[in-house]
Amino acid sequence: MHSRKVIAALALSAGLVAPVALAATPAAAMAGSCSVTLYDIDAGNVADRDGRDELRFLVDGNLFPRLNANYYGMNSGGDGDPGDFENPSSIILSNQNVSFQLRETDGPAWGQGDLLGTVTAFGATCAGLAAGADTIVPGILTGTQQTSYSYEVRLKMTAL
Repeated sequence: MHSRKVIAALALSAGLVAPVALAATPAAAMAGSCSVTLYDIDAGNVADRDGRDELRFLVDGNLFPRLNANYYGMNSGGDGDPGDFENPSSIILSNQNVSFQLRETDGPAWGQGDLLGTVTAFGATCAGLAAGADTIVPGILTGTQQTSYSYEVRLKMTAL
């Protein structure tokens, strides 16, 4: 008789625990943090009169590229890849944002240069992603620094 009560108690407790565990699974799978990386940059027009911009990204106080070159040169119609800028990236929590500032710099002191525009990845977007999922954050940067310029910058957010 005791075994029937034990089996009934186990079945009852399993029945109560299973719905709670199932309900918790989707929330637990949602991302609390994301990796944000440069995905692509395409030049429409460039800001310099000479037809070539010397570009860097400022992310979390760090300039990219930073190790092998002082800038990445882009001409009108050019295409840049993450490796051209030494793969700028950041890690954010779901309640944080990160800005990728596109800067046009001049030598010989290759510093931060002039701001051409900013693309921001919002942590709220990260909070809506399941772990391992990713999304692209697009941005169009335009202005008239020295001449009219336009860039399309895309960031990739990957839920951790």
